[in-house]
Amino acid sequence: MTGHVYKSTGSWYTVKTELGHTYECRIKGKFRLKGIKSTNPIAVGDVVDFELETDNNQKSGIIHKIHDRTNYIVRKSVNLSKQTHIIASNLDQVFLMITINNPPTQTSFIDRFLITAQAYSIKTILLFNKIDTYDEEALNEVKYLAHVYRKIGYECIGVSAKTGKNVDKVKAIMLDKTSMFSGHSGVGKSTLVNAIEPTLNLKTKEISTQHMQGQHTTTFAEMFDLSFNAKIIDTPGIKGFGVVDMDKEEVGDYFPEIFKLKQDCKFNNCLHIQEPNCAVKAALDNDEIAFSRYRSYLQIVEGEDEHYRTDNWDKE
Repeated sequence: MTGHVYKSTGSWYTVKTELGHTYECRIKGKFRLKGIKSTNPIAVGDVVDFELETDNNQKSGIIHKIHDRTNYIVRKSVNLSKQTHIIASNLDQVFLMITINNPPTQTSFIDRFLITAQAYSIKTILLFNKIDTYDEEALNEVKYLAHVYRKIGYECIGVSAKTGKNVDKVKAIMLDKTSMFSGHSGVGKSTLVNAIEPTLNLKTKEISTQHMQGQHTTTFAEMFDLSFNAKIIDTPGIKGFGVVDMDKEEVGDYFPEIFKLKQDCKFNNCLHIQEPNCAVKAALDNDEIAFSRYRSYLQIVEGEDEHYRTDNWDKE
């Protein structure tokens, strides 16, 4: 039998067939070791083949094959640098949710997420959530960040899950697609998903006022079929986002504004750091490239961890 993985709890996987039947499935021990380095060999969104077990009224099965993935979002843990985790696979698009101060989303996190999605040609839309709660200073920061990312080519939408602002616009983009929602804990993913599809009634929780840190409400990634011909994957909050398997020479290719300029550099293998006649550094000096983006680029090229280890609100 063949089906899509709708939920992963680490050892059991909820698989749904084309006929709409769901089965709780496991994987065999040998299969788990077959050259798969990720902490989760099977991810939500995977298409798998499985065989029904003879007991339990044939409501459980054994997965024996993963179909080739069209794409996936993978991250490296901030502390466990050798461990990777596939967040979800076979996506049409990703909505990255961003909040300015409750909790704050750092540009380094946004950029690391974006280049990973760019590497697998996954369209990413930036959702600036909770805009109904911001004062003038925070709203100006939203406008600035939206300007930075729109200039690069990313769609940016200001939303409020509580007031419903632009929720219909998000739903229109989701039509006929499988969309993943991601971001830090506390940015309002579950609240927005509930606004999009109230019947799901996902659990929500307020952020910690002491550290402005979101509390995890989604424990495992899970995919849902929506009433308007769309699928959504809700994911646990991500604290840090380590980039996986990317050579420093190719990092710039996933920054659209850097990729566009690289042909104008003097050297074909220019890393845009200390080389002479670098078109990227010239653009940076002329404010044609945002400094925050260039700083993120340097951190990744030089192999630095995302600087969350110095932020009390977001330690792993």
